[in-house]
Amino acid sequence: MKILIVDDDPLVYQSLQVLLTREKDMEVIGTANDGALAIEKCEQAQPDAILMDIRMPGMDGIQATREIKERWPHIRIMMLTTFEDEQNIRLALLAGAEGYLLKSTQVSSMSEQLRALVSGSSVLDAEVLKKLTQPEKQGLSELTPRENDILELVAQGFSNREIAKQLFISEGTVRNTLSIILDKLQVRDRTQLAIYYWKKK
Repeated sequence: MKILIVDDDPLVYQSLQVLLTREKDMEVIGTANDGALAIEKCEQAQPDAILMDIRMPGMDGIQATREIKERWPHIRIMMLTTFEDEQNIRLALLAGAEGYLLKSTQVSSMSEQLRALVSGSSVLDAEVLKKLTQPEKQGLSELTPRENDILELVAQGFSNREIAKQLFISEGTVRNTLSIILDKLQVRDRTQLAIYYWKKK
C-alpha cells in the first residue's frame, strides 16, 4: 500500500513516516507540506491513500482533496487533523474524503483504518461520527453566526463576490460555507435557501 503524507508540521509528517514504514504492507512514497505539492506528488507517484491535514499555508487540505478526487477518484483520502468542528468535517466529506481521523489517533489504530479505507470502507473517528449523527436543532438556530450572516445576504440576493466583500472573507470561504448551509438545511440551491430563510423569519 503506497501512502502519501500531507502536513505542514515536520514533526507530524516525519513521525508518521517513521511509524507507518514499520508496517510490512505500507510504503510511504512521499510527503508534502501543502495541497499544491500533494497534487504534484499524486501525479508522480499515484498513492493508494493520502493522510491529509486540513489547515496548511497555500492550498488547504479541503481544496487539495477536491482537486485530487476530480483527477484521480481512485485515490483514497483520509483527513487527519486536530480540528473537530463540524464545519471542517462536512467540508472534507463534501470534497470527497472517505475518512476523517484526529491526530490523537494511535498509529496502530491508524494503520488499521488506512487498510479499511483502501479496501473500500469509509472511516470516521468515533468523536467525528458523534458530531455528525447528533440530532440537530431545526431551523436557523443550528447555523453558526457566520453561516447566518451569509444566509441572510444570500436571501437578500447578494452574489458570492458581494458577500465576500461585505464580510471581508474570500469567495472560496463563501462557497464552502454555502455548501455547509445547503447540507445542514437540506435544500438544493440558493433560491430554495432564500425561500427557506424568509419562511423562517
